[in-house]
Amino acid sequence: MNFLALILCAYLVLVLVQALRFLKKKASTSPSNLPPGPPPLPVIGNLLELGDLPHKSLAKLARTYGPIIKLQLGHVTTIVVSSPAIAREILQTHDAIFSNRTIPDSITALRQDELGLPWLPVSPLWRNLRKICNLHIFSHKKLESDQHIRHKKVQELVGYIKRSLSTGDAIDIGEVAFKTVVNLLSKTMLSEDLADPSDLFVAGTDTTLSTLEWSLSELLHSLEKLSRAQAELNRVIGKGKPIEESEIARMPYLQAIIKETLRMHPPVPLYLPRKSGLEIEIGGFTVPKGAQVLVNVWAIGRDPSIWKDPDVFVPERFLGSEIDVKGQDFELAPFGAGRRICPGLPLALRILHWMLGSLINSFNWELEGGVKPEDMCMDEKFGITLQRAQPLRVIPKPV
Repeated sequence: MNFLALILCAYLVLVLVQALRFLKKKASTSPSNLPPGPPPLPVIGNLLELGDLPHKSLAKLARTYGPIIKLQLGHVTTIVVSSPAIAREILQTHDAIFSNRTIPDSITALRQDELGLPWLPVSPLWRNLRKICNLHIFSHKKLESDQHIRHKKVQELVGYIKRSLSTGDAIDIGEVAFKTVVNLLSKTMLSEDLADPSDLFVAGTDTTLSTLEWSLSELLHSLEKLSRAQAELNRVIGKGKPIEESEIARMPYLQAIIKETLRMHPPVPLYLPRKSGLEIEIGGFTVPKGAQVLVNVWAIGRDPSIWKDPDVFVPERFLGSEIDVKGQDFELAPFGAGRRICPGLPLALRILHWMLGSLINSFNWELEGGVKPEDMCMDEKFGITLQRAQPLRVIPKPV
């Protein structure tokens, strides 16, 4: 063995010794009664457990270990919650303790941790920015006064699709709706159309487009649901006629479609990570101070103990139901809850109902390439937002 090999072996032994010392020290200082979870590997912990679709992997682990589990992601102690009752404890009962975020290194690169509302710690600056959002951007009065903006942008989208009817070409729903949503948001906030979206516009655009695309996908995958939605629109509005925002309240089935889509395909499958400010007992287990806390909203929406046939698209389950998406019903809270609830929720709901209603009332739709509804690819692609693995490409037809 040459000298270089000896040096390398000595270095590896030193690293191993230091790692063992760190783990021993951590074990001696870790609180007892931690949540259960899979045993971690040295150094990397449970990172390999996550896979390509972490929300599904974590849901599978929850079925084995329970609704609150502990993972070691590298050196970060992570608590994952997969039940509405425990989510309520974190997001409502002990909201103040879990109000701040664990900041990923990628967020600090462009100072988004200092400038972005989702990442700022609860502080005077955060409160002022939140107040501006609530009073001057997303308040009921402001949104009511901006209806004409949304009407114009939705009609521009409908007009664009109508002009493409003559060619018979397929369109990418996400692509054609992207500019509409970006300009709708920028016009609402800055009174200008923006060619290139900026924190806040990207967040609003990605989540809205994801839900819109999944809604139309599920309707095309279940044509009897699409027929029922179009019948409701025909009865309330009239086939092919423009929709007024005030008329959405008279369309319970359209509202149920959006709720069911948000249940099955929450735009953010794992809430942005919270950080425990104190050592505290949650769900009968100890959550250490400084632990990263993730709420798996996707797993809650697919839990068979909460929802009958959770993997089947059934908007009818919400007809006559009091369950809403505004952060009070933790079995369906895709926009979060507590002080960190998404500030753009009121605008997002208006956009989603208006755009989806307009698309299915103004056009009939066929899948590209003659694909049958039952053969549609409904696979997911994991990211900050939960997108379709394949873009939805459809051919508009006259109603």
